[in-house]
Amino acid sequence: MGLKLSPIDRVDTITKEDFINNYLKPRKPLVIRKATETWPALQKWTFEYLKEVVGDQIVPLYDSSKADPSKAINASAAEMKFGDYIDLIQKEPTDLRIFLFDPIKHAPALLEDYRSPTDLMGGFLDKYPNMFFGGAGSVTFLHYDIDLAHIFHTHFHGRKHVILFDQKWSERLYCIPFATYALEDYDIENPDFAKYPALDGVEGQETILEHGETLFMPTGFWHWMKYLDGSFSISLRAWDKSWGIKAKSLYNLTIQRNFDSILKKRYKKRYMDWKEELAVKRANKALVAGEPK
Repeated sequence: MGLKLSPIDRVDTITKEDFINNYLKPRKPLVIRKATETWPALQKWTFEYLKEVVGDQIVPLYDSSKADPSKAINASAAEMKFGDYIDLIQKEPTDLRIFLFDPIKHAPALLEDYRSPTDLMGGFLDKYPNMFFGGAGSVTFLHYDIDLAHIFHTHFHGRKHVILFDQKWSERLYCIPFATYALEDYDIENPDFAKYPALDGVEGQETILEHGETLFMPTGFWHWMKYLDGSFSISLRAWDKSWGIKAKSLYNLTIQRNFDSILKKRYKKRYMDWKEELAVKRANKALVAGEPK
């Protein structure tokens, strides 16, 4: 049977009413092709321009290796000047990528080059939204965002393969307990269903994002991303109106994350092994029970 992946809906533009009724309220992903037509960034944000404004900044780099249980989840694999990294991803494939780095903080003039889609919804969060950079072949592991924000993810200068899953599939995706990421031992592009049977029959959605296209990811959606070309993205985040989701976000960011960090620091590999074993047990239990219903 395998994974059941359907294409994410695509529109050129959309009215606020249609967006709220057909995508925001039902928590349904959407690609908006022309949401960035009025952005100066659409033409202005070339690799060379970004090198000019933040090229000398030292940035943390992340690779595709499995996380070291003795280190924090966001521990970097290496560091490099931002300009040198941009040269690298334009020249050759690499699994090195940048996240949790904000060029806009170092070059505030970039704030003038994009627009939050307030014509579609309110509640936008970041004064300095994060940008993400990757070389051809680099992969963002399967996870959902700990703060449970809605995300408008716009891609630049290349292609990115995106696969999404609704939160209801969390256990079948081998969600790691007390965390917001999945077991890192399987390849969601080509799963070994004999070894990870709970993945068989999981339903998701996918798309290829191209330059200037914006993906709306509703709160809590699992996402896996692969850079098909050296390229970059910016994510604009907005709160959901639900107080229940806001409370869960606060719990994730304070109690759950701190609890997990304390146990990881104290027990290291033993704790991580236990969490992975529990993820497998929960996934198999959900499979046998036919969940989600």
